[in-house]
Amino acid sequence: MKIIKTGDILDIKDARKEIDLIDREMAKLFERRMTASKSVAEFKQKSGLPIEDRQRENAMLEDASKRFQNKEYLPYYFDFLKANMKISKSYQKRLLSGMTVAVSGNEGAFADLTAKKVFGNAENEFFSDFSAAYRAAERGECDVAFLPLENSFGGDVGAVLDLMFFGSLYVNGIYESEIVQNLLGVDGADENTIKTVLSHPQGLAQCREFIENAGYETKETATTTAAAKTVFESGDITLGAIASEEAAKTFNLKIIKNHINEQSGNTTRFAVLSRTKKQPLKNDNRFILMFTVKNVAGALSKAISVIGCYEFNLLSLKSRPTKLENWNHYFYVEGEGNIDSQNGKDMLNDLKKCCDNLKVLGSFEKEVKV
Repeated sequence: MKIIKTGDILDIKDARKEIDLIDREMAKLFERRMTASKSVAEFKQKSGLPIEDRQRENAMLEDASKRFQNKEYLPYYFDFLKANMKISKSYQKRLLSGMTVAVSGNEGAFADLTAKKVFGNAENEFFSDFSAAYRAAERGECDVAFLPLENSFGGDVGAVLDLMFFGSLYVNGIYESEIVQNLLGVDGADENTIKTVLSHPQGLAQCREFIENAGYETKETATTTAAAKTVFESGDITLGAIASEEAAKTFNLKIIKNHINEQSGNTTRFAVLSRTKKQPLKNDNRFILMFTVKNVAGALSKAISVIGCYEFNLLSLKSRPTKLENWNHYFYVEGEGNIDSQNGKDMLNDLKKCCDNLKVLGSFEKEVKV
């Protein structure tokens, strides 16, 4: 295609011919871009990745500023790129509208609300407990499972860690979401009529100070929404549920007291678990390992030293009983660094010498707040 320089344009007809030629070329490039966007959507569905990727978008804009010559046009080119990205995301959302996400609980549970933020138009399927949700993704009945790893106040969700160790799914991302617990009740109930509060053990732990000060009895349920459902079905003014505002709407309960969890900034970390391992990227800077150590003196200390010797930062180390034999534990490690680098591969080879059952659960760029 002949490019007409600004000084060569003689009249408006020449300029419009030039625009028509460029638009024809852009139409072909747009088709290629949308085809590539479709491939990205398919990969995201397999790996359980969200549509929105702000870091990727910011990197594209930064690269554009470096390669663009005429700085006068740069703000308009940014608008052009942002419009293209918006179109791609809209197309991907339509393609992924059939994606299914396994969550524990019911509509209005914190996992449901956070999954909707992460996956947009995907369909959430609800299961009675963490194991049922995990197995649904493992069997391929759902594309991914979206399960809580830990709460900043209540601590680890041990049942999910156990599923990750003994199961076959990979972790393709971790998302952190603020949790706000509320006291819910039926019409006619208030803080004085309520005698017993129901919730998931994590919900009860997060609101322990409020519960003790009020003198309430407690009863555990499988999920916070299960608590809300039980209170609604009972119609009992002596029962209260600790759950989300959305759970109150779902089960037609009133919010008796807002924000009763004692810690401001209370957050829960959720893991995206998929049968497909996310393809490692050069920007990946977080990884998750799980392992048992050999039954020799100093084995755990050596494993930790190996991670440090290869200059990987140890962010988290947790232990859980394997329940296979007394006093036998597995270890969960979150680390900082690119485990797909040569350094990472060498580190894993050395870890195998002092560890049994070493599993690389996955790697990702960083934890995302939603």
